[in-house]
Amino acid sequence: MSGTSIRIERATERDVPLILELIQGLAVYEKLAHEVTATEAGLRETLFGAPPAADVIIAYAGDTPAGFALFFPNYSTFLGKPGLYLEDLFVRPEYRGQGLGLALMKRLAQIAVERGCGRFEWSVLDWNEPAIGFYKSLGAKLMDGWSIVRVNGEALTRLAGAVETQG
Repeated sequence: MSGTSIRIERATERDVPLILELIQGLAVYEKLAHEVTATEAGLRETLFGAPPAADVIIAYAGDTPAGFALFFPNYSTFLGKPGLYLEDLFVRPEYRGQGLGLALMKRLAQIAVERGCGRFEWSVLDWNEPAIGFYKSLGAKLMDGWSIVRVNGEALTRLAGAVETQG
């Protein structure tokens, strides 16, 4: 791809089929394809409805969509500032090692700075050594002593039903 230009663009509603395709590609890479239940209709509603739940940027190699990042705001009570959380970053295998991941991460860092964020965070699978090495090369540090905690599906529904409301 030497000489091919890289550009990063904000996704629009017309990109929904592409976004779903990239999500599915990421899921295959992460060995989690069986967990994808996202649909074009659902993505259209949640990413481009009011209010949008997250933002998406797409990386192009020339005119070819080659990767994406999906992110949303979070908040740091300790810093008293907003933050930016990267949910997913994916570059198609044939475009890896050509600067697209770096271009996506730089654009995300720029967005975080533009928005006055105190930090930019994401998670990485512990077996994904290439990604861990890449992130460390950017100056990122793994947060020792922290674990991701998740409640979803039936457990989420059960927990929601177990909460007693007052007033």
